[in-house]
Amino acid sequence: MRNTIILLLLLIISTSCTFFKKTDDRVPVARVNDSYLYYDDIKDLVAEGISKEDSTLVVQNFINRWATQQLFVDGALVNLSESEQEEFNKLVKQYKNDLYTKAYIEALVKKNMNTDVTKEEAIEYYNLNKDVFRLNEELLKFRYIHVDPNILNYNTIEQKFRRFNKKDKKDLEAISIQFKSYSLNDTIWIKASQVVNKISAITLENKDQLLKKSNFVQLKDSLGVYLMQINDVLLRNDTAPLEYVRPTIDQIVINKRKLELIRELEKDITKDAIKNKQFEIYK
Repeated sequence: MRNTIILLLLLIISTSCTFFKKTDDRVPVARVNDSYLYYDDIKDLVAEGISKEDSTLVVQNFINRWATQQLFVDGALVNLSESEQEEFNKLVKQYKNDLYTKAYIEALVKKNMNTDVTKEEAIEYYNLNKDVFRLNEELLKFRYIHVDPNILNYNTIEQKFRRFNKKDKKDLEAISIQFKSYSLNDTIWIKASQVVNKISAITLENKDQLLKKSNFVQLKDSLGVYLMQINDVLLRNDTAPLEYVRPTIDQIVINKRKLELIRELEKDITKDAIKNKQFEIYK
């Protein structure tokens, strides 16, 4: 009789648990042991406009990858020792904490940090760190025009290119459709290697002509005639000009600000937590 009562109680408890258990109304599409993949997990895999065959292939590949991964996970849970699983769980927890922390810090930084670097700030950093900004390749201020050797107005083009006052520049830009290629912006620094790669007529034998200031160079090859004017040159180990390294300096200054702001945020969040009794150390 006593055993019968116990069995009835267990049955009632079991039935009650089943009755009050929250049902899962998601639609399963695949199962591996006790793990399920649901329609909600795959419904956004396929973009609009993809054919039925391609959609089917995408979904099938995803399901197969999910099943393979889940089988490996289940195998690991069976074959790895408890201590190994515990260590992995710690790593997973730490990785999760790192992801949340990083995302929250990035949001705070984005909200609170000024990313504008003034010219004065850039100059100050540049002057204090000039030795860092040494060139490892030659730079040029340079313009060029590549034309067909039989172009009708060649002499006029050469004259305007060499003289290159404001009107000349405007006139050359107006007829630039006649050029095979060109670059008339000779106020910015560019790498000599870029010029060599761009202009096929430049060889190891004549490359030195690029490294002479205020030098006009005219070269020919099977593709046409190249008119080149070298306005200024900086050699290896020269100090890089501010305008050339300005993007790098801006990024360095912004990164320093970011690190300082993160340190302040870490101090403030801990200080506020102590003040509001959210953080306590028990002695």
